[in-house]
Amino acid sequence: MPGSKAETSTPGGVDAPIGVFDSGVGGLSVLREVRRLLPHEDLLYVADSAYAPYGERSDGFIAARSFAITEFLCAAGAKAIVVACNTATAAAIAALRARHALPIVGMEPAIKPAAGTTRSGVVGVLATSGTLAGQKFADLLVRFGAEVQVLVQPCPGLVERIEAGDLTSPATRALLAGYVTPLLQRGADTLVLGCTHYPFVRALIEQLAGPEVNIIDPSPAVARELHRRLAQDRLLAPSAGAGHVRAWSSAPEMASVLTALWGEPLEIVRLPEQPGDLREAAI
Repeated sequence: MPGSKAETSTPGGVDAPIGVFDSGVGGLSVLREVRRLLPHEDLLYVADSAYAPYGERSDGFIAARSFAITEFLCAAGAKAIVVACNTATAAAIAALRARHALPIVGMEPAIKPAAGTTRSGVVGVLATSGTLAGQKFADLLVRFGAEVQVLVQPCPGLVERIEAGDLTSPATRALLAGYVTPLLQRGADTLVLGCTHYPFVRALIEQLAGPEVNIIDPSPAVARELHRRLAQDRLLAPSAGAGHVRAWSSAPEMASVLTALWGEPLEIVRLPEQPGDLREAAI
């Protein structure tokens, strides 16, 4: 757990990979944006689906998993880490940055851009209960939500449906309608996707919300911040050849869902029970 600065790792060289992790498959939405912006980088992804959703876990548990996975990625040679989970960012990123010298980029619900683009002055935030209850979210409301009305909507059960690969069924649509419709009825013209899983049901949200409602996904901004940090530290990979993607999952049964959401063949191995142990078991 937390120790002195750079206790366990320092950044690798320009040819080292970037590590990305989430409580499950949702962080693939961030990985997709990272790959789009940084196509020459090698990427390592950890889906901790055996313990998803993090939003229903204690801060201590989330921090422990975040530390273990970050150390696993550092041991695999990562030169930077993306915490592709709003809940893990809130629970652990400050302590991760205190311990590791390499660039660590996290998530936050996009309250600032939402407040700047809303026409009605009403913004809806779809997120897990853990994210909405965190101090980081409260701080964002104070900093950027003073001039607008921010409606928060926890979405219990939605992560579980996305983890199951159930993106379009009537049951998923009905679940989403129960979360989105009340926000629209109260005047929200901007919806923030406050969980990295939710971009995978964006099409359903757009159908429910209609074309006049702006939907904000913070993933592209996270990729841009990662690019900025790598450029600042002179860690960008040379512009030659396409980067490779490798993935680990703590839930072997999730391999097919991970591959389907990624949209192309994806090398996946089993995340060791003790993440510091680099032994791998093929799924």
